[in-house]
Amino acid sequence: MDNLLDKASSVRQGEELDITRIDQFLKSQLPSLQGEPRLEQFAGGASNLTYLLAYADRDLILRRPPFGHKAKSAHDMLREAHIMTALKPVYPYVPSVLASSHADEVMDVDFYVMERIKGIIPRQNLPKSLNLSPEQTRQLCINVIDKMIELHQVDYRAAGLSHLGKGEGYVKRQIDGWTDRYEKARTPDVGSFADVMAWLKAKMPSQDVATCLIHNDFRFDNVVLNPDNPLEVIGVLDWEMATLGDPLMDLGNTLAYWVQADDDGVMQMMRRQPTHLAGMLTRQEVIDYYGQKTGYQVDNFDFYSIYGLFRLAVIAQQIYYRFYHGQSKNAQFAMFGQMVNYLEQRCLGFIANSKL
Repeated sequence: MDNLLDKASSVRQGEELDITRIDQFLKSQLPSLQGEPRLEQFAGGASNLTYLLAYADRDLILRRPPFGHKAKSAHDMLREAHIMTALKPVYPYVPSVLASSHADEVMDVDFYVMERIKGIIPRQNLPKSLNLSPEQTRQLCINVIDKMIELHQVDYRAAGLSHLGKGEGYVKRQIDGWTDRYEKARTPDVGSFADVMAWLKAKMPSQDVATCLIHNDFRFDNVVLNPDNPLEVIGVLDWEMATLGDPLMDLGNTLAYWVQADDDGVMQMMRRQPTHLAGMLTRQEVIDYYGQKTGYQVDNFDFYSIYGLFRLAVIAQQIYYRFYHGQSKNAQFAMFGQMVNYLEQRCLGFIANSKL
């Protein structure tokens, strides 16, 4: 099954690390480590960067912020490590955090190191040797959504996690926050999103549907599948933006990435997960399934869908800002400005057809 495992590759130019200093630090925290580690980097990394530290007897994962300009409130590695440590006892799919470091202790930024959960990460396409039938694909899809629902149903008060959020008013904080982030990261070659932001402010619900633990970036390429049973989810990754908030906002974020088989060509080019496969639920089917399982009212999901697309555009623009200003040399970011403009038009199309 090794051919199905998610694999790292060479470190991208400009994103190298001082492996000697990292090794010294880790051995001071984990004395059982043996030998010199091999440093590689995982695909993705449009936001935080993920590296493999392959020791003779175990594999570790290092997470650090991107190089270049960063939004003030983004890429808080120590917060992510803290959240993961707090969640692990009540949500076992979280990897164990093994060490963390403040900026200037080892490198010029905060970072943390966690265990590696070896498995399949469903990125843009499933491994070629993994031949799932439409029925199996549908079950995999449901199993992934169920892990989000399971997170939303954790009793965060009983688990002592009330400190992770700011209480009621989550929806308004998100609309105000993402609006501010977009305005600060806007470059001259992208649209203003003025009509989209105005619509979201006018149509936001007067109160949150509920307050629960939310992931805020729950996607197929943030889950790990059991290589011996690829329909089973054994890990959930990337907890940087996890907090207490409205569960329908979390679902809206997830569906912004959900490219289905009948989407237009531009959406297909943006696809980063295998949601186009025969058997996968459509976005509307996901909404309906989620509503049935949770009991939340999802009859008119327009606000949450448009919010998810706007938020995705802001994230893409923050990344593009770094590329535009020469702070990142990752060539895959060159087209992000065009993606942002496309997402503005997609939002406006959804708004034109909305009944809200």
